[in-house]
Amino acid sequence: MVPKSKIDEILDGYDVNDLTIATLCSHSSLQIFHGARKMGFKTLGLTISHDTRYYDAFPLAKPDEIIRYADFDEMEERIGELYDKNVILIPHGSFVEYMGPRRFSDYAVPSYGNRAVLGWESDRDKQRQWITSAGVPMPKLITDAREISEPVMVKYHGAKGGSGYFIARDYLDFKMAVDNTQPYTIQEYCLGTRYYMHFFYDPLKKDGYRCEQGGSLELLSIDRRDESNIDEMYKLGSIEESRRHGINPSFVVTGNTPVVIRESLLPKAFDMAEKIVNRSYELFGGMWGPFCLETVVNDKLQFKVFEISTRIVAGTNPFISGSPYADLIYPGFSTGARMAMEIKESAADGTLKELMS
Repeated sequence: MVPKSKIDEILDGYDVNDLTIATLCSHSSLQIFHGARKMGFKTLGLTISHDTRYYDAFPLAKPDEIIRYADFDEMEERIGELYDKNVILIPHGSFVEYMGPRRFSDYAVPSYGNRAVLGWESDRDKQRQWITSAGVPMPKLITDAREISEPVMVKYHGAKGGSGYFIARDYLDFKMAVDNTQPYTIQEYCLGTRYYMHFFYDPLKKDGYRCEQGGSLELLSIDRRDESNIDEMYKLGSIEESRRHGINPSFVVTGNTPVVIRESLLPKAFDMAEKIVNRSYELFGGMWGPFCLETVVNDKLQFKVFEISTRIVAGTNPFISGSPYADLIYPGFSTGARMAMEIKESAADGTLKELMS
């Protein structure tokens, strides 16, 4: 990972009154650019293969400039252009997945958040160690596939938008579907309602829902996921019947639906998020900015966290003009605007280095 001293040295050469917010043209870039422009920043889109013409349809979210690269090697070779523009990178799921967590961690451009968290997010064994050691319940782990005796969810490592996940009911099911060339995790399949809760931890904020570390924890929005083709398979009968016709269930995320949970669940949600933030400081120096707890709630109103995403997630996209939760803190703000607000305030008060890695 690029040394923090190197990032601080780069920031010393920046004009903090003329920063540019940049990200990869994908995932949640529309709200990132929109939020940055809302707070008065210049914006820069980075792309290798993405079609960017669609930005013309959304002028309030169109980046001021787009740099096109042949590949990530060229992006690294032309890094000086980003220094000249005083660039602050915003990582998102596609950016980290396409570039690769290790390569992104080594990319010597100031990035919002703590890059050390990416190694804990992308490795499901380390992720489980982090969450469970914080005292937060997770689905039971199956270490030997031959012991599968009830429905399980199999997930490959990394942020893949649900691609490749599958349900297995027994060992034969598992053997037929698994790709042994990729590392995977087997978890019990938990019946319940899935909620993806978008939190934001601000280590510099002095009021609000205070955490052990001294900062403030915010809940900005919640979504559910539309997944293809599992969401429609019930119309074809049982999964076994569908498989006989060569149709296998998949969990590729195609869209997001806004959600408000019952108010009595909010204390439990904040308790889990606070414990995970506190534990992050003990394990790897902290997690700040946006993160998402991916949860399931059963009919006894008990939460289990089946995954954490440690950056802005695409589930925040329905809330570009705010959400029922964000509107009680920052009316009309998206997660993208919330990040831009923190960067702007820290640049003004001399604490920018504390948020960058």
